[in-house]
Order: sequence, then C-alpha cells, then structure tokens
Amino acid sequence: MRITSAVAVARHERESSRGAVGCLMLQAYDDDDNEWGCHWTGLGCLWTVSVLSWFQASFQPSRWAAAAGAGETARPAHPLPGAGPREPVPEAGQGPARARLPRHFVHTEYNHGRLRARGASAFDAGDEGLRFETIPDGLPPSDLDATQDIWALCEATRRTGPAAVRGLVERLNRTDGVPPVSCVVADGAMGYVVHVAKEMGLPAYLFFTPSGCGFLAYLNFDQLVKRGYVPFKDESCFSNGYLDTPVDWIAGMLPSARLRDLPTFIRTTDPDDTMLTINIKQCELDSPAADGILLNTFDDLERRALDAIRARLPNTFTVGPLGPEVAPPSYLPSLTSSLWRGDDRCAAWLDGHAEGSVVYVNFGSITVVTGEQMDEFAWGLAAAGCPFLWVVRPDMVRDAGAGGWALPEGFAEAVSGRGLTVGWCDQEAVLEHPATGGFLSHCGWNSTLESLRAGVPLLCWPFFSE
Repeated sequence: MRITSAVAVARHERESSRGAVGCLMLQAYDDDDNEWGCHWTGLGCLWTVSVLSWFQASFQPSRWAAAAGAGETARPAHPLPGAGPREPVPEAGQGPARARLPRHFVHTEYNHGRLRARGASAFDAGDEGLRFETIPDGLPPSDLDATQDIWALCEATRRTGPAAVRGLVERLNRTDGVPPVSCVVADGAMGYVVHVAKEMGLPAYLFFTPSGCGFLAYLNFDQLVKRGYVPFKDESCFSNGYLDTPVDWIAGMLPSARLRDLPTFIRTTDPDDTMLTINIKQCELDSPAADGILLNTFDDLERRALDAIRARLPNTFTVGPLGPEVAPPSYLPSLTSSLWRGDDRCAAWLDGHAEGSVVYVNFGSITVVTGEQMDEFAWGLAAAGCPFLWVVRPDMVRDAGAGGWALPEGFAEAVSGRGLTVGWCDQEAVLEHPATGGFLSHCGWNSTLESLRAGVPLLCWPFFSE
C-alpha cells in the first residue's frame, strides 16, 4: 500500500511557474522520530519542502507581498526556533523557477549545537545557499546530547519566544540584500507567534503536527475544563475507572470515545498545569487568530474529525501525507533533520533477511521509559522468535543511572544472530526496506503516516500525548 496526496503532488508540479513566497517558518521542540519531522518536533527538511511547495502552488506571491507592504515578493525566511529537524532554504533572487524555498533556516541555539556535533554534513544542502540562524529557547544553557524537557521547553518558549521572534524578523528585515519577511508559518506549539506576526502586519499560519483527530481533541480541552471533567478531582481518578467516562458529546469523534482516549495532558489534578494551560491557549487564543491552519493529514483518512475542525476553524487545510512523493529529495541532497546520528549498519543488516521477516522497534525521539519496561520489551522480542531491529536511544531509560541501560543478562545469548540494537536509524529507509514486516511503535503521528505509506503493519504501544 502506498499513500500519496494527489492534490499536493499536483500543486507541487505547478509551483515552478510561480514566484517564491516570502515566509518565516517557526517550529518547536526536538522530537524527530523520523526524517520528515513529527509531533513535538520541528519539521524534517523534506516535510518542510512539501509544505512550502503547497504554499507556493496555492497562493499568489503578490498577495503576501501586498500584505507585508512590500513592493516585491520577499525571498523566504524560515526560522525554526526550538527544533531538531532542519528547514530547507533555496537561493534567492534567481527567478521563480529556482526560488522555491526560503533562504533562512533558524532553530534554537541548543539544537544548533547538537547538529554541529554531527559534523559539517548536517548543514550541507548542496548549492542551495542555506543561511542558518539561531535564537534562544529560554532554558538554561546545556551541552547535553539529549532530548530537552518538553514541559519546561513549552513554558520557556511561550514566555521568551515573542521577543526573540520579533527581534529576528526585525533583524532579517534590516539585512542588506534580503527582502522583508512577508509571511509567518509557525508550529501550533508556538502559536504565540501569530500575535507577534499580526502586530507586525504579517499574515500568519499555524502547522499543527498531530493527527486531525488529535488536534480535534485539543480543541475540546477548554470544554473539558468548563464541563468539570478536568482537572481530575484527585489522584484516585487515574485508577478508579474515571478514565472510562464517556465523552460522546465531542463532535467528530467516535461515540465510544472516553477520557482515556484523549491526549494524556488532561490527566492532571492541577488547574494550572503547564501543558493543559498551553494547549488551551493554542486552541482558544492562537488558532482563531491565525490566517489558516495546516494539518499533516488528508481528508479521506480523517474526514469526520476534519469536518468538526472546520466547523470551528474554516481555514483549515490538509497538506499531507507529507513525504518524498511530494518533495523530491533532489531539492536538498544532503540536509538532514535528525538530532540523532543514524547507525550505518541497518541497511546491510536488513539486506541479509527474508522479505517481511523483521520486526522494527522504535518508540520515537522523546519517549522515556523505565528499565523494567525495557527489560519486558527485550524478553518479549526474545520470545517472539523473529529477527528484529531495535532502536534504543542513549537517553531513553529514565532510571538507567550513570552507566546507561544495559540489555538484561542472558538476552544477547537468547537472540544471538537475529537481533540488531542501534541508537538511531533512518526510519523511512527501514520501513521501505522489503525485509521489514512489522513496526512496534509509540504511535507518533509521523511514524503512523510513514507506516501507512510503506504498507508496514503497526503494533502500537501509545505512550503519551495524543
């Protein structure tokens, strides 16, 4: 099974006939469970190319130039303050055929440092003339090569981000040879950027990287609070059956939906909980102020949820599934989006196995589990009896101690010759490999879409969020 967005491809085919849209793109967090970018992360480089192609093919650049008060269409600028994935940037000023993408790629100082540790190739985009910028994320300086605390990052970027974004736009607009920024596109998790853009007279769009159904759930957080479902009365609600309370009043969801089916950020007894509060602000304050909402999904997959979303936010556009079919890799031959260094052994190891015989195990780039849970998964893989490729990040086990988590005693002997454990891999390549027959996943939305695209069955272990 291969899934391709025919509309997005058609729009991409038309994009070379139009000029570049001057666009400032901002993305939050550093979860890059695949090379396209994912929920809680920045955009992967090709993910971004896809969205930009859609933008250029769908909107007349003169519209954005007029909105920005510019006499000509500005060359794009793409900041990514707080994401590990990388934004592509094209050469500017070479005419509509070449000016496909923005020229500036901006992410956080922390993630920039992690990418620098990967070597010069992490910043290589061929001859596309990328210019990299950084802004602070509001957290204390750190040189750890690990995923940042999502809760702290959310709070810090919302508190310090507006001033950083405004300063960045003003500086870019003063830079010689760079036309003014004419549009802002931000991760939904950085929705405050919409208000900065409006104050500066710029059109602003929000990318929400969860599924349509997940975004619909977030849109109802405010109602969950007003109707008294959230916050929970006390901690007994986590185990006394309260999570099975029906929420059949949420339009667009299945009638059987329960509290336990909604994003885990509702599971709090604190009325001022950081993630609950921020998600409500994103949906009640930021989203209605945006010129449009972009979702990495497609109507035939989530029509019921999307109809409900558009009833509240009519300017909601589906631009997915985003992947190589929509964004030819030739645009960015070398640019990588992952903060983790992939293991080069994976392809050769998969080549040595029969078609559909390997179980691929990856819980994404921010999931953190206990050592006991990891031991259970290890012995489960041993008992399954089939070959497996298991991604175990260095920072994945929370109680591992200074030496890190070690495979349980006797495990290596039990799986001798049929298992490969790596720190990270090229997920898209693994899923596309003929030997991969199943995917044990945390159900990140991008992992889900990549599995659908590759036709690989999923065995799901939902971990957190939606």
